[in-house]
Amino acid sequence: MGWSIIQGLLEVFFGISGPAIALLPHDPFKYNLVVGLHPPDRTYLLGTNANGEDILSRMLYAMPRDAYISIIVVLSGVLLGGLFGIIAGYRGGYLDEVIMRITDAFLSLPALILVIALSVLFHETLGGVILALVIVWWPIYARFFRAQTLRIKNLDFVQAAKLGNVSFAKLFFSYLFINSIDPVVAYAALDFGNVILTYSTLAFLGIGLEPPIPELGSMASNGVGTLPTGWWYAVFPGLAILIIVIGFVLVGDRMQDIVSNRINY
Repeated sequence: MGWSIIQGLLEVFFGISGPAIALLPHDPFKYNLVVGLHPPDRTYLLGTNANGEDILSRMLYAMPRDAYISIIVVLSGVLLGGLFGIIAGYRGGYLDEVIMRITDAFLSLPALILVIALSVLFHETLGGVILALVIVWWPIYARFFRAQTLRIKNLDFVQAAKLGNVSFAKLFFSYLFINSIDPVVAYAALDFGNVILTYSTLAFLGIGLEPPIPELGSMASNGVGTLPTGWWYAVFPGLAILIIVIGFVLVGDRMQDIVSNRINY
């Protein structure tokens, strides 16, 4: 129920709710076997798939969906990582050891393999895939926040806040979290592309799909069987994934340059 509400709000925000379909070149769910595997032309700019569905319309429908899934995963990773990382860095001792050993356990395994295993455990539903991605994604942010917390927790403004009997909640959010976020934001911008790439790989493998809703990864997977005659079916969704990931890499790289000039170590 909760996921349905969140999904509905995000669909409205990103414009992929029902009324938005009318703005697409063609209905992304309309079968027309007469034009199955139709090559790109003026009517179907990127061609059609085996069912005669317009590839461009299905890609335009899928891309915002992939975007909000990456936003959910990265923001959840930042929040959970911030919570555990700051607590570990600030409290230290046994609590720090326990949290860091848990993060080591997650980071020691290949992320994709771990996501696939957790997705299967969660019955390969879309919500299960998102939950699996969040579980795998938070440890790296915990490491970031712990390192930043160790750097700033003994600075004068934090010590002054402690002497002023500031509540732990205010100390956590207003002093530790806010002052640790800059390098994390730069990495998170880069990480959106990583999430989309991982999610597209899962869709390529058929994990987390909700037919007939299109996914870039599943479109590329289905198109492999039509190569080389129906090359457009696999090539254009694959190119879309590549362009999106490269775009986030460039944005993240630029943000890292900006942040590195702001932080004085």
